[in-house]
Amino acid sequence: MRAIVFASWLNVLLVFIPVGWALHFTHQNDTIVFVFTFLAIIPLAKLLGYGTEELALRVGQTLGGLMNATLGNAVELIVSIIALVKCEIHKATFLQVVQSSLLGSILSNLLLVLGMCFFAGGIKFQEQGFKDTAAQLNSSLLVISVIAILLPAGYNAAFADNQTAEIEQDRILKMSRGIAVILLVVYLAYLFFQLFTHQHLYAEGHDEEEEEVEEPTLNKWAALVLLVVVTVLVAVTAEFLVGSINGLTEAHPEISVEWVGLILLPIVGNAAEHVTAVSVSVHDKIDLSMGVAVGSSIQIALFVIPFMTVLGWIMDKPLSLLFDPFESITLFLSVLIVNYTIQDGRSNWRTSPFSAVYIIVAVAFWFYPAGGNQAFTC
Repeated sequence: MRAIVFASWLNVLLVFIPVGWALHFTHQNDTIVFVFTFLAIIPLAKLLGYGTEELALRVGQTLGGLMNATLGNAVELIVSIIALVKCEIHKATFLQVVQSSLLGSILSNLLLVLGMCFFAGGIKFQEQGFKDTAAQLNSSLLVISVIAILLPAGYNAAFADNQTAEIEQDRILKMSRGIAVILLVVYLAYLFFQLFTHQHLYAEGHDEEEEEVEEPTLNKWAALVLLVVVTVLVAVTAEFLVGSINGLTEAHPEISVEWVGLILLPIVGNAAEHVTAVSVSVHDKIDLSMGVAVGSSIQIALFVIPFMTVLGWIMDKPLSLLFDPFESITLFLSVLIVNYTIQDGRSNWRTSPFSAVYIIVAVAFWFYPAGGNQAFTC
């Protein structure tokens, strides 16, 4: 218990869990409920990451890597599943929340988290090097996922005037589900590549000074119990958070559903990863920072997004890969910028304007008209 309590200074925010729950059950203003549940999920995301890392130290590198890949984006996955389940209540709204939050998580990791890592590490070290081979492999996977996301949008733009809306939606849904299955296969191949056949490309290099071996602070069962308890708390708190979004946007018309999904929710889901990635970058472990930021983006693009599409298929919800055109273009440009920047395998503080680009994106979407892509409803 002592190790868990003192695992992170973010645990001081755990006080917002009972407050947020109490506000929900007493039917308080949705804006207040959103703010407190928003703050409550941040320490839960950190504890989820802490429990996963502790269990990974107990079960070994290969299985631990698989666990990190599976649970690394648990908050985003839980929020998306709850929004998809609530899809029947407010038809278009929650489909927009699912799509925007998933794309927003990729943008947050690639621009904000990676930019802050380069900045923090660049302040302490004049230049930092990372494995450009692994970085380029990860970039190619991101490009593949972006192409898959853009294809339904391209089809919609090219043939919207040549067929009825019902036929077009049916074909886009079938196309999206087929692409989602292929992306899941690519993700499994990526895991096999990373964890078994080419571990050396992702293994951290050894410094001249012998590094201290990291020892787990929790036993296996304590880590498992922590993961189960935190997952339940995240699920309940996320349900209250998602349920308050509609009331928040109705009370404040200047805040669009797209902005909440694209900017606010990813900040919650990536808070723990942000802290971890920046803290290791100042210790000259930029490879690990890259693995956290870019690796998390790959998990969302190749696993979470196609998984949610297939889950929507199973639940008979019309969740497709037809994302908002403005969001899709922003994602494409972001991947392009990151791909060009990391080509030489070197980073310094000058490459940190990724974070500035993220702020520009946030400002641009603040003025984006509410409604977005409502081609599909529940």
